[in-house]
Amino acid sequence: MQSNKNPLVSITVITYNSAKYVIETLESAKAQTYQNIELIISDDCSKDNTLDVCRDWLLKNEKRFVRTQIITVPENTGIPSNTKRGFKAVKSEWIKFIAGDDALLPNCIEDNMDYVLNHPDVKVLYSYNKVYKNEFKKENFLGLNPGGFPTHIISAEISAHEQYKLLLAGDKIPFTPSLFLNRDAIWDAGLPDEDLFSEDYQTKLKLTKKGYKLYFMEKETVLYRQHDNASNNTIKEYILKPHYFKTENFRIRYIYPYIPMDIRLSHKYSWMVNKIFKIDFFNEMNEMNKFIFYVLNVVLNPFKYIIYFKSHYIAKYKNNVFYQ
Repeated sequence: MQSNKNPLVSITVITYNSAKYVIETLESAKAQTYQNIELIISDDCSKDNTLDVCRDWLLKNEKRFVRTQIITVPENTGIPSNTKRGFKAVKSEWIKFIAGDDALLPNCIEDNMDYVLNHPDVKVLYSYNKVYKNEFKKENFLGLNPGGFPTHIISAEISAHEQYKLLLAGDKIPFTPSLFLNRDAIWDAGLPDEDLFSEDYQTKLKLTKKGYKLYFMEKETVLYRQHDNASNNTIKEYILKPHYFKTENFRIRYIYPYIPMDIRLSHKYSWMVNKIFKIDFFNEMNEMNKFIFYVLNVVLNPFKYIIYFKSHYIAKYKNNVFYQ
């Protein structure tokens, strides 16, 4: 039963061809120390047996949760649409999204709820991800993300409006898997546009633009998997798929109208460099290709130091002159 001291929380699992790992995700939801949880699984027309695995698991474990639901669709629609379906299914006040190949630490929901209940102004909360290669084993641990407390864009001193301005220059919060979110805040700010890429980047921009500050909790809450099964498209597959263009369309709609020309050109430069690395020659990211990418995108980037200066100047002096 829901109460002010024990609000209902939704763990919403986003799946696509997740059969190999999703049991670990579901077991981590079951193992939460916090009890008042609904479990939603939103599947984007998996081609493997993800749905069968999830249904079998729920038959054995659904009594652990206040409510369970599986959402399916007849054809693949992409991550933004799948995430949006998960949002719409939520009945709870708080939401914890998790990909079907990641996992929650047992304390995840309890730590997040303790924080937001003790800080009523917090509606959007991030924390540390523990990053692993392939398997969640000690020997596969790669480190924490972020590597240290992010004192720049997500510090206590910075405002939501200043965060929004810094996010326009680039997505500086790469630890999205830890996101813990108030349902009313995202409905107020607006759900991600389904026809665009970067649903997590959209969400950060929408929330901060609406005035919802992004906060950080210095606790580890999520196990994030970097695995060899991640998609690595060839040039033909990549260019002929709509999301090749959606990244630029996203910037046209959300970024370019609100930033000056030099930052706009920086976005376009980085976008073109990333596209270069989708040709067959660079498709395998070996050490040489990583070095070439670094030289192009960092050393030879003519806009890097302009953006660095502006971002840090804004953060330090809270100055608005660089943005429209």
